Amino acid sequence: MGTVSVRIDEELVEDARTAAKAEFRTVQGQMELWAKVGRAALDNPDLPAPFIAESLMGMAEPREETTPFVPRSPEDSA
Repeated sequence: MGTVSVRIDEELVEDARTAAKAEFRTVQGQMELWAKVGRAALDNPDLPAPFIAESLMGMAEPREETTPFVPRSPEDSA
């Protein structure tokens, strides 16, 4: 994948730098995540942005590191 240089507001880059540090990402990675979440949110206005972000991060997780989904039976929640 190639890269492209773009001009972005300095305040947005600083916000990304702060968020990236807290999330252990690069600034570029944080900006890319925000862009993907924004695009998916516009395509799916009925879904909350946090759900979209978690879904995208889960999809990017390596398969061998995933935990299989095991539905709970009604007896388990009692």
